[in-house]
Amino acid sequence: MILGGEFPPDIRVENEALALLESGHEVTIACQTRSGKAVSETYKGIRILRKPIPQIVYKSSVGCLKFPVYFNFWKSFLQKVFSGNGFDAIHVHDLPLASVGIRFGKKLNIPVILDLHENWPAMLLTAEHTNSMLGRLLSSEQQWRKYEKEMTLEADRIITVVEEMKDRIIALGNDPEKITVVSNTANIPQLKLDPALLPDPRYRTLIYAGGLTFHRGLQVIIKGLREIRESIPHIRLWLVGEGRYRESLMELASREGVSNLVEFKGYQPFDIMFALVQQSDAALIPHLRSEQNDNSSPNKIFQYMYASKPVISSNCTSLQRVITETGAGITYKDTDPHDFATATVTLLSDPELHTSAGKKGHEAVINRYNWDITKLNLLNLYRIYNKS
Repeated sequence: MILGGEFPPDIRVENEALALLESGHEVTIACQTRSGKAVSETYKGIRILRKPIPQIVYKSSVGCLKFPVYFNFWKSFLQKVFSGNGFDAIHVHDLPLASVGIRFGKKLNIPVILDLHENWPAMLLTAEHTNSMLGRLLSSEQQWRKYEKEMTLEADRIITVVEEMKDRIIALGNDPEKITVVSNTANIPQLKLDPALLPDPRYRTLIYAGGLTFHRGLQVIIKGLREIRESIPHIRLWLVGEGRYRESLMELASREGVSNLVEFKGYQPFDIMFALVQQSDAALIPHLRSEQNDNSSPNKIFQYMYASKPVISSNCTSLQRVITETGAGITYKDTDPHDFATATVTLLSDPELHTSAGKKGHEAVINRYNWDITKLNLLNLYRIYNKS
């Protein structure tokens, strides 16, 4: 596996690697480190090989399609990784390093599996670093889209996180048979439910867990709180996470007169975050609609559902599909605070709807949206490929 980031932590990469290990494969992850981690170690049976990446090389990744500094770093590193190791397949995580992985796949005559965690060209449209003056000079959307098409056509197999993403990759000219969907579903053994953790009956608590950025849509939530308060006086909002947009959200809450309803809890370790979820009444996924968010599969939705928390989500295509199919919550128009407030009041004011949504979400994870089921798609991909 080739990963252009730190490992651990990366839930998706870890889940996939462990699933392959459990089925009898040996897994090595080649990744970079900026935090001084050991250049070699074994983690839960996964062999990890790391190379420290200089800051200037790391920052050059934004312009990797125009300047080869970042790719050259990886080519040099991987040349040493592949020397003396008899690998049977290369599994590249995310689009940027696809060309490097495919180069070695052709050289070694082994298959390359391209695992698209994100809609990378669309994600760059909303990323802060690519929207600066320098970022726009170094990173071209058109060039990334051309690169994505070339890489998906050259890869032997492709993994996407949702059906909507699969459809988009097919539209680039790819054979549907070479694309496998491996969603970010709940890994149930990692999720510890504690029956003692219950919502405080004095409040109705909404929780959001994740990054604090503009495109997460939290400004819509904060603007809707004042209207919700008119119907549900004891409403409160927990924001678990960090990001550069935090100060703007705090200022917005002050201007809207709802600062006393919003608690910024900062970044929390996973166990604490999940404990807070269990103490909430409903969980939020307020992402603004975009090409990226319409094709996403956030881990949080399935974690919320497993905790029997009704999900209040914006109407991003893939999120709305899951919620509609399962009955696990309610959706609203992504940019409309009034629609969010109406949806939230509807859910929290109807005990039968609230209970039913939480129950249906939990059952959907138990019966369908869990990693024990999802990982079979990954294992079958390798099994089918080995037979072809």
